[in-house]
Amino acid sequence: MKILICDDHKIVRDGLRQILQQLHGVSLIAEAGDGNETLILLKKEIFDIVLLDISLPDRSGLEVLQSVKAKWPSTNVLMLSMHPQEQYAIRAIKLGASGYLTKDTASEELLIAVKRVSEGGKYISQSLAENLAIHLDKDKHQHKHDVLSVREFDIMIRLANGKSLQEIGNELFISNKTVSTYRSRIMGKMALNKNTELTRYCMESSLI
Repeated sequence: MKILICDDHKIVRDGLRQILQQLHGVSLIAEAGDGNETLILLKKEIFDIVLLDISLPDRSGLEVLQSVKAKWPSTNVLMLSMHPQEQYAIRAIKLGASGYLTKDTASEELLIAVKRVSEGGKYISQSLAENLAIHLDKDKHQHKHDVLSVREFDIMIRLANGKSLQEIGNELFISNKTVSTYRSRIMGKMALNKNTELTRYCMESSLI
């Protein structure tokens, strides 16, 4: 089994590597610090599983997930996140993730998840599964942000966190004008007018 860890924090990668080394049959554990490095490594080597952080400095983990599943559909992706919210998990699973775990997951659960995913199964934690069931039962209508593309969703979260057009442009390697165009598109799709409204919406939806 060949595993690729993608997380921008070295200490997290070190911790994951230490846990994964307990698995039998692991022949390679590689590391990437951002989305672009992940895609470069995938071009060079066939990996069975990618452990992918949802929050990366250069692009959204969801965007990387989308690229991985489009180019290497047989590669299983297990998302790791600081966000326990059902919204992120639902979006990740819809985009093709084989599993979704929060970073406070116990090492034993991570090993179970990796094993299940390596066998072609899906994995989400019991607590998240219960929350998902409640969420889907309570709220069958579409959320405003469900109509956004992966890139639009990523930029929405960055805007809601108070980042300027310049900061977002620098992080995503796109121009301020392009970020502004995305912002206009997001506001139009969600029928919002101001960044404060966007921030309030994301807070009320437990997205930030």
